Amino acid sequence: MGASPSDTRRELLAALAACGTDLETPAWRELARVVDTAARADATLARLWPPDTAGPHRPETPPWRELAWGLTDAALRDPATRDALAGWLRRHAPSPPAAPGPVPGTTANAIGGNAVLHGPSVQARDIHGGIHFHPPAEAPRSRPPVPRQLPPVTARFLDREADRRALDALRAQHPAHAAQVVVVSGLAGVGKTTFVCHWLHEHADSFPDGQLYADLAGQAADGESGPASPTTVLEAFLIALGVTSPPAGTAQRSALWRSLTSGLRLAVLLDNAFTAAQVRPLLSGSPTGITLVTSRNNLTGLRVDGASLHRMEGLPDESAVELLAVGGGARVAREPDAAQEVVRLCGGLPLTVGLASAQLAIRPHHSVSALADRLSRGQGAVDLLRIDGEAVMRTALDMAYDVLPEASARLYRRMGLLPADRHDLRMLSAIAADGEPPQDAEHVTDIAVHTLVEANLLEETGPGTYRFHDLVQPHARRLGEEREDPARREEVLRRFVGWCLSTAASAERVLTPSHRLADHDLADVLPGESVPPTPLDGPDEALAWLDTHRNGLMGAVRHCARAGWHTHCWRLTDLIWPLFVRLRPTEMWIEAHRLGLEAARRSGSRPGEGRMLTSGAIGLRNAGRYAEAADWYRQALEMATADADVRQQAQALSGLGHIALLADRLDEARGHFEEALRLRESIGYRRGAALTRRRLGETALAAGDPDAAAAHLRRARAELDALEETYEATRVLALLGHVLVRAGDPEEGTRLLREALPRFRAGSARSEHWEARCLEWLGLAAESRGDPAEAVGHYAAARDLLRRLSPADADRLDDRLRRR
Repeated sequence: MGASPSDTRRELLAALAACGTDLETPAWRELARVVDTAARADATLARLWPPDTAGPHRPETPPWRELAWGLTDAALRDPATRDALAGWLRRHAPSPPAAPGPVPGTTANAIGGNAVLHGPSVQARDIHGGIHFHPPAEAPRSRPPVPRQLPPVTARFLDREADRRALDALRAQHPAHAAQVVVVSGLAGVGKTTFVCHWLHEHADSFPDGQLYADLAGQAADGESGPASPTTVLEAFLIALGVTSPPAGTAQRSALWRSLTSGLRLAVLLDNAFTAAQVRPLLSGSPTGITLVTSRNNLTGLRVDGASLHRMEGLPDESAVELLAVGGGARVAREPDAAQEVVRLCGGLPLTVGLASAQLAIRPHHSVSALADRLSRGQGAVDLLRIDGEAVMRTALDMAYDVLPEASARLYRRMGLLPADRHDLRMLSAIAADGEPPQDAEHVTDIAVHTLVEANLLEETGPGTYRFHDLVQPHARRLGEEREDPARREEVLRRFVGWCLSTAASAERVLTPSHRLADHDLADVLPGESVPPTPLDGPDEALAWLDTHRNGLMGAVRHCARAGWHTHCWRLTDLIWPLFVRLRPTEMWIEAHRLGLEAARRSGSRPGEGRMLTSGAIGLRNAGRYAEAADWYRQALEMATADADVRQQAQALSGLGHIALLADRLDEARGHFEEALRLRESIGYRRGAALTRRRLGETALAAGDPDAAAAHLRRARAELDALEETYEATRVLALLGHVLVRAGDPEEGTRLLREALPRFRAGSARSEHWEARCLEWLGLAAESRGDPAEAVGHYAAARDLLRRLSPADADRLDDRLRRR
């Protein structure tokens, strides 16, 4: 803006006159942002907007003259206002009229000889009126090329359709009047930069004014490695937009940057941002553009600036296997299970899967199974997969760890020591505490957890529940093993096991209170002061806790077995009985009871040994291992007989009867059940007697006597209802409904099954296994009523539940559906 102030005022007044009176036009909206820029240098200028458009729309009227004078004066004092106003005038000032040519019929003037003319000159024969001299217009300055700074995109780019849709939705939902900022976060190697570059290239037509790029993790101003300074980045951006002499300070550069980008349709990619403070000065002022920020941190601080957050996860399994096949070729198709294992060990991250693919490419004679085996050892993909000799994932995780506050770093490495895949705050407070009062420990832990989540080292999977990424956990474990001394490591694991025991005991009290082992107090098991349990509000929450932490509970059982904590081992196995009986994880059930049985024997606990034998036999029976289950029951019967333990004798006899029933040895089954019933009634064990009558009802049904079966079940149901044994009573209710259908009363049978079904779905009787059985029986009832469509719906719902619980039963229902 090299003209004099008076010329600038005249040009501005002419432009205002040309803009009309509608303040909602693009020109007026852009001028509002120019006024906003000027008001940052002089707050009194804010009163100039909006101008009064009700009066005459002429340059000489006071509102227009005041606006023109105020902006012109501000431009003299403030470079940001000067540049913003000059840009507005270039876009909106009316073009000057073309110079008139000679009038036809007149004689052109001529200057002859060796005349030299300087400055404005007139040569004329006759002159009438005034003469006005206009200096020649300033030659337009050449504009720099439109910046296209994005890194090149890769030729191969897999999937990410869900991420594309998410960014498209965020862009479409954003209000038109505000600048848009989107933070794309995720673990190192998840492909944030690659994805965002692809997305911006696909939307290049939406940003005709250019695409700017800055790596915020680049070189610092002094040449050392470190986060890039906003001042340095702003200088590069301003130069790219044609500013030849950017102002010196960050605040001045940021103001000029907002002014220049106001109204531009510009895309800005700020890559590898470290903090919100690093990003904030780089935010543009244009509602028609977009700023995309990638970071390993969530940068939640930018939400106050209106930013949206999109978190990227690893590739879907199918896409990750496809990427692995780029280097592995046909080997990947020949070894699908090994390929899936490699993808799992790589955490599904494009970086690590791509490096695994490269290893297969340079070793054409190595199998995918061999690679999976190598990745499963030690630190796995974190250390093994390298670029130019550098373990890139380990380096990235080391960098993330090094900047953590001490409390977060301590929690991170201690979490790595735990044999768990889910963590909650009460458990983390137990392992993080170093002598603080419980309330202080919980507060410190809450802050530490938030920091780890913000750094994408920890992921929140539910209310107060967290998990490590598959590649982060080995890194945390290595640091825990290296930086926590042996005594501290043992103490951390003891606290973890203590938390498992105390919370499992709470779940047992809620879900199966009758299962509690008499005369066994946890105070006898837990060392020192008991670890407070996670609060469980009712049966749904208790069962959800068992389901969420099932792998951690099993990890605790295994650790106790390895560490020689024998009593802890069998007691924890016994306490998580509701997990086994409600959720039916058969292999875990068997493994835990094998370990628990050995631990009970080593600890010298005969009650513990008996419990492990009878409870473990049920898991073996459910797995179809009838011979081994019968052997465990016989061992339990011999022990109980020797100890004169009538209750355990009845338990073992009932188990032997059930195996005989499953093997269709009905007389043998009936004999065992009748003896078990006699023993249970002899000691007044009403619950056990009712459960035995249920077994006698099943035996009668198998023998083709549904009436006798219904009689046994009605009596069992009445007894269990009286005892408020909701879960067992609901199981008998469903079985009675099935028996009535078989007895030729499908209407009543269906009514009882429909009464039982919602109880299995929620509350104290919740059980997916029995929900599936109930659905299958409802399908049979629908068939007996002549309603095949309803039957198919019930069979399909039961099959979907059983896919996870019992694949063999799911296949059986698939066969039934195919035959229809």
